[in-house]
Amino acid sequence: MSCLGNVLWFVFGGIFLGLGWLLAGILWCITIVGIPVGMQCFKLAQLAFFPFGKDVRYGGGPASCLLNGFWLILSGIWLALEACIIGAVFCITIVGIPFGLQCFKIAKLSLMPFGAEIVSI
Repeated sequence: MSCLGNVLWFVFGGIFLGLGWLLAGILWCITIVGIPVGMQCFKLAQLAFFPFGKDVRYGGGPASCLLNGFWLILSGIWLALEACIIGAVFCITIVGIPFGLQCFKIAKLSLMPFGAEIVSI
């Protein structure tokens, strides 16, 4: 079931979220200092492209908190806003609610990606 969900997700909206994460990763990788952040964006783009069958566990320490603060100001707000808008559009219909919930999961991850771990269910 998650394979079918991922295919439908990719076709109907996941491609836009994933491309947003890829763009953020490329912009971060332009600078030498931002390469670790860009690499994290590329990992999270995989989740944005295919979110079904995966879950996010949050944790981390003070370094993750500091990095999340910089991330939130520079990139996180825009990625979270994109995910929330697409999620709200999906939730208009009953059939789209599972897709909307995946968008909101990605929106939360967009606000605090550092210290988060993606695990398969």
